[in-house]
Amino acid sequence: MKHFRIIALVVLLVPMCNTRKNFDKGYFAMGERQGALDYREIDEASGLAASVVNEGMLWTHNDSGDEARIFLIDQKGVCKAVVSLDGVTNRDWEEIAVGPGPEPGKSYVYVGEIGDNRATYLHKYLYRFPEPEIPVQSGRIDTTIYQLDSIKFTLEGGPRDTEAFIVDPVTRDIYVFSKNEKKNIRVFRLPYPQSTTDVMEAEFVMQLPIVKVVAADISADGREILIKNYTHVFYWRKEPDEPIPSTLERQPFSLPYTTEPQGEAVAFDRAGKGYFTLSEEHNNTPPWLLFYPRVSDVK
Repeated sequence: MKHFRIIALVVLLVPMCNTRKNFDKGYFAMGERQGALDYREIDEASGLAASVVNEGMLWTHNDSGDEARIFLIDQKGVCKAVVSLDGVTNRDWEEIAVGPGPEPGKSYVYVGEIGDNRATYLHKYLYRFPEPEIPVQSGRIDTTIYQLDSIKFTLEGGPRDTEAFIVDPVTRDIYVFSKNEKKNIRVFRLPYPQSTTDVMEAEFVMQLPIVKVVAADISADGREILIKNYTHVFYWRKEPDEPIPSTLERQPFSLPYTTEPQGEAVAFDRAGKGYFTLSEEHNNTPPWLLFYPRVSDVK
């Protein structure tokens, strides 16, 4: 499988510079099963993000058609909270992120109503709210968010299917990645501060020679970026003060990935010890949360 992943990476990313040497010797180990999701209503997990205010926890959500809610799970897949979002619907939620927002020093959750398989919807939405702190207790908690921001936007060039975005923890800009392109995905930027009253247009900033992107994440310090499709997890290391588009112009590393039935979620561990992936349910079998531990830093 290692040789196959390297070959596939070269084919997908020919326009970029040469693959960095020696990475596949092991800066991250292969995925280790942490636990199966115990809450059977999480059956189409389509996003994953490490919590800031709930130590050791992760946020996830279902794909299209579910209620407007997100789930807090621990690193064994045990659901600790179901958090409903008042006043919105889940047409096609595809991504979730935790990052900075309008109030300095406060952690925010971003939920992406951004899916559009047939590229027919003009508007996309990001729902943003301060991250709730969930009390530690033995049972599952149900709660509701009543006040949230709605960032309504279009994509420069017209509608496209998108399933991934990241929030730059340094600039607070938001980058959105397209999915269903024939050859190269498109990257769009919503600059900070994002309007919650006017419709924004996400500006097209670059293309990447990758296809079928379904998830992305950026590390808490803004120095590492993950972009995932159904078969690969790609990794970039960002230099200090370097714009994200400049980082993405470089050849990425291909990280270890255990193929999942329909893996549409990736997230860094908040402490920087590795990254997680999570799949949708398959054949009525609960998906497993996988963790890929960091074994040494990138040289």
